[in-house]
Amino acid sequence: MAVPKSKITPSKRGMRRAHDALKSPSFVEDKKSGNLRRNHHIDLKAGTYNGRQVLAPQED
Repeated sequence: MAVPKSKITPSKRGMRRAHDALKSPSFVEDKKSGNLRRNHHIDLKAGTYNGRQVLAPQED
């Protein structure tokens, strides 16, 4: 019985892999301190998250 050499075309394979690329992380500027931080993450320099003091502020 004949079997196709390749069942998935290169085009279809490429379409499936289109979303596998790594994206660069997005940063937002904190409203109060002005520090750059990741979205939905703690601002490590100020120690705040969502307007609340979570950690002690770091000294440089």
